[in-house]
Amino acid sequence: MPEPLQLDRAFGRRAFGADATNYDTARPAYPDWVFETLRDECGVGAATRAFEIGAGTGKATGPLLALGANPLLAIEPDPRLGEYLRRAFPTPALRVATQTFEDVELESGAFDLGLSATAFHWLHEGPALSKIARSLRAGGWWAALWNNFGDDAYPDTFHLATQGVLAGPASPREGQRGIPFGLDAAARIAAIDATGAFERVLYHTSHWPLVLTADQTVALYATYSNVTALPNAADVLAELRRIAETEFAGGVTRNMTTILYLARRSA
Repeated sequence: MPEPLQLDRAFGRRAFGADATNYDTARPAYPDWVFETLRDECGVGAATRAFEIGAGTGKATGPLLALGANPLLAIEPDPRLGEYLRRAFPTPALRVATQTFEDVELESGAFDLGLSATAFHWLHEGPALSKIARSLRAGGWWAALWNNFGDDAYPDTFHLATQGVLAGPASPREGQRGIPFGLDAAARIAAIDATGAFERVLYHTSHWPLVLTADQTVALYATYSNVTALPNAADVLAELRRIAETEFAGGVTRNMTTILYLARRSA
């Protein structure tokens, strides 16, 4: 069986900014424990010097600022999302760079924390991790997290019912060997170890249900890169609504897995 077509990684740099307000409303927040772990395990707090890769609409940016990160450099290549960030978080603690991570200049050893939230799969992992390592001080932390739509421990009936509707190019988020990129702990840890720059690599996970109305379901799927890439995206979203309303009585539950990787920069 041939491999499904893959979205070009560069597509992720423009896939989410067309309706930033809907993206921010429709995408679920990260669980509180993620930022409590960054505070307690990594010491993120007042005056933490941080950068965030692929900040989007600020689903992680806001909590980092609330912890006290200052300065926080949000790296977001889509100018529409960059402007959304500036409006959403009008604070001198935040600087927004509307550049790709490959192009942005980061001072060597200048940061206490680097973070990417449900975005790192759009980068070439090895070179990106090497640049991250150079940018962190000794003892600084790299954190990568994902809200993943799916949990192997439970059937995801809406996902199964809509697989045929969503047939199309695959996002890098879908990973290799049938394992979503963010949940492939062996591969993610191996890539971190390959840099030779980190110690104490660990990860935490949690599982939780995301309960949606039919309207919320359509709004969420309208933010998926593999949907926005389709020429018939409006028809696909209409069919998803029909399935949610007629086969699921207007109530959809997606089983979520949140995973957080942490790696401390060695001396």
